[in-house]
Amino acid sequence: MKYESSVTAVSWIPFDAVKGFLAMPFDMGLAHYDEPLPSQLDDIDGWHRQDLFREANELRGWIEVEDGRITGYGQDGKGRIGATRLKLGPKTVTVKAKPMPDIRPLPEVTDTYVRFTQTCGGRTGVPAPRPVARKPFLQIDSAVAWTTLSLTIHSDGRVEHGLAGASAFPRHWIYDHSGKLVEETGLTDFATWINDAFGERTPWGAYDSPALTKQVESELERELGRMVIKSGKPKVRSLAIGKTLVEQGQAADDLYLVLDGTFAVEVDGKQVAEVGPGAIVGERATLETGLRTATLRALTPCRVASVPRRYADGKELVEIAAGHRREETR
Repeated sequence: MKYESSVTAVSWIPFDAVKGFLAMPFDMGLAHYDEPLPSQLDDIDGWHRQDLFREANELRGWIEVEDGRITGYGQDGKGRIGATRLKLGPKTVTVKAKPMPDIRPLPEVTDTYVRFTQTCGGRTGVPAPRPVARKPFLQIDSAVAWTTLSLTIHSDGRVEHGLAGASAFPRHWIYDHSGKLVEETGLTDFATWINDAFGERTPWGAYDSPALTKQVESELERELGRMVIKSGKPKVRSLAIGKTLVEQGQAADDLYLVLDGTFAVEVDGKQVAEVGPGAIVGERATLETGLRTATLRALTPCRVASVPRRYADGKELVEIAAGHRREETR
């Protein structure tokens, strides 16, 4: 019996994720943020040709089993690198990124499973300045972005996969063997990445940073989020760790789109859930008593955008609320 599976990480730059003076090319329209990716991955090579992502990591593996014993195994897949497009007047200049060599350690082989691991990534095509501790105190270089995937195939056909590590920037989405979006990173930390992801502080040196992941939002939330971003530059609010976006019992009915970071959902002082990028929050107060039913407290640095009420009618809010129902998880 042969069992095969795969997992793919696709990385892209979400709206308003670049900070500091390096955001100027994005604000001026010279560089671009990426459109949110589809929730179903059908053809990674097609996505690559369409320039939908900055990088991708496709990990494939298989095992052969006879009488419950693993008798053979193999690994395939590769990384894919995107490009940086700059609009200079009437012309668009495409600068290819610089791929790093794929890292593929020997699989972990036991009597009951084989675990495959693969790291893929690259440097941005356009170098950027970053501060350093020695003269001349400024270095022009390209930071490295990457993902490290793991794929475990058991002798009974069960499969487990995960994002074992990733750069702090950009955003990384994980798709399973069927192409379904199953996991997302919950924070894009541009400042840490642009100043730190070099040399030894990468998997090609001696370091692989852990990844903060979350469950995916609903298709309706993704569609509403796209509408809000495409409508023009929305009003964005930033919150530091520990700050609250809304307070339980507060009289308010504003809606928010979580652009980045992770919030704890607290009811009566106890955490009952977490929400992250792509989630629409605040709908329960609108539908019910006009009072906030939970407190949203920032577990990481967070950014949210106000959602104009015209983008979500009562029916849509009911659907979003039904998908959340965070209080009932207690």
